[in-house]
Amino acid sequence: MNKPILDIQDRPSPAQWLTLSLQHLFAMFGATILVPYLVGLSPSIALISSGLGTLAFLAITKWQVPAYLGSSFAFIAPIIAAKTAGGPGAAMIGSFLAGLVYGIVALVIKKAGYRWIMKLLPPVVVGPVIIVIGLGLANTAVGMAMNGPDGKYSFTHFSVALVTLVATIVCSVFLRGMLSLVPVLAGIIVGYVYALIVGVVDFSKVAKAKWFEMPDFLLPFVDYPVHVTWDIVMLMVPVAVVTLSEHIGHQLVLSKVVGRDLIQKPGLHRSILGDGTATMISALIGGPPKTTYGENIGVLAITRVYSVYVLAGAAVIAIIFGFIGKVTALISSIPTPVMGGVSILLFGIIASSGLRMLVDSRIDFGDKRNLVISSVILVIGIGGAVLKVTEQFQIQGMAFAAICGVVLNLILPGRPQINENMFEMKAENSNDHVA
Repeated sequence: MNKPILDIQDRPSPAQWLTLSLQHLFAMFGATILVPYLVGLSPSIALISSGLGTLAFLAITKWQVPAYLGSSFAFIAPIIAAKTAGGPGAAMIGSFLAGLVYGIVALVIKKAGYRWIMKLLPPVVVGPVIIVIGLGLANTAVGMAMNGPDGKYSFTHFSVALVTLVATIVCSVFLRGMLSLVPVLAGIIVGYVYALIVGVVDFSKVAKAKWFEMPDFLLPFVDYPVHVTWDIVMLMVPVAVVTLSEHIGHQLVLSKVVGRDLIQKPGLHRSILGDGTATMISALIGGPPKTTYGENIGVLAITRVYSVYVLAGAAVIAIIFGFIGKVTALISSIPTPVMGGVSILLFGIIASSGLRMLVDSRIDFGDKRNLVISSVILVIGIGGAVLKVTEQFQIQGMAFAAICGVVLNLILPGRPQINENMFEMKAENSNDHVA
C-alpha cells in the first residue's frame, strides 16, 4: 500500500478541505440524484439525506471508516412497486424497515461474529440477484430513452439519450484519474447541453425558483399515516439480502485501500449499523435508502486521501445544496431521455457487476448445484414471479428470487466453504450501485 497523503484522522487545510470534499461530492452526485429521479422522489431530499446519513455513519463507526453513502439502486423497483401499492408513504415505511433489518443484523454480528452472514449470502446467491436488479430495470431505462412526454417514440428524445450514453461511455473508458470516476456526471452534463441545443429543456422552474428554498420533506404521521402491511414488508425488506452483501464487499475493499482491517476495528457491526441508520434517517425525511458508494472508494484509492474530515465536508456541502432552490430546480430540469441514456449504461453495469462477482469468485457452473440456484433466481426475478399467499401477503419479483436463492443454498447438498475474500470487488472498477 502507498503511504497516504492524508490518513483517516488527518485534518486538511481549509483550501484542501473544500477541494477534496467537492471531489467526493462530484463522484456521488450523478447517481445519487438519478435514483430519486427514477422513483419520483425529491432530488434535494436525496442530497440532504445522503449528507445526514454519511455524518451518522461516520459517527457510528467512531470516525474510523472513510465512506460516503448515496442513493441505493437496489431499491428502485421495490420503491416504485411500494408507491404504486400504497403511495410514497408506503415506500418510506418499507425503507425504514429495511434499515431496521440492518440494525438487527448488526446486533447479531456483534454477538455471534460475521462469518454466518457470508455463509448465508454466498456469491452464487448474491451474483444472480444483482443481475436481476440490473436487467429488471432494462425496460425502464429504454422507455425513458426512447419515448417523449406523450409516451410515444420520439427520435429527438432518443437522440438525446444516445448522445448522453456515448458521452458516458467515452468518459468511463477513455478518461483517466479522477475524471474516470465521474462518467455519470460528465454524461449528464454533455447530454444536457445537447438537449438544450435540440430544445427539450424547460428552464421555467429554474427561473421561478428561489435561491434558498425549503425542500418538500415527507414526514411520517404528518404527510402520511404509519401503517405497516405485509405487502410493504415483503416488497422492501428482502432487498437487504443484497445490500448487506454489497456492504461487506465494500468494507473489504475499503480495508485494502486504507491498509486497515475495518471488519475487525471498528467492526462490521458498526458499519452495518451506520448504513442502516442512514437508511432510516433518509426514510424519515422522504429520501431513498442509502448505501456506501464505490465511486467514493475509488476517489480514496486514487487520491490516497483517507481523511474522514474530507468525507464529512462532502456531506455538509450536499446538505447545503439540498436547500438551494436553484440547484434543485436545475436538477429537475434535466430531461428524461438524458437520465434514460445514463440509465442504459448504469443498469447494465449493475447486471455486469453481478456477473463479475460470479467470475471473480470462480463459481463453477459445471456444478449442478450452482446452475440450479442461479437459474431459479434469474428466471423468477427477471420474469417477475409473485407468490400470493393472501391479498395482503405477497412476495414479488426480486424479493421472491432472493429468498428462493437463500433457501436453495441452505438445503441443497454440497455447500462449499465460504471465504470472505470472494466478496471482494476492485475499488478502481467500482462504478456500480448495487445497493
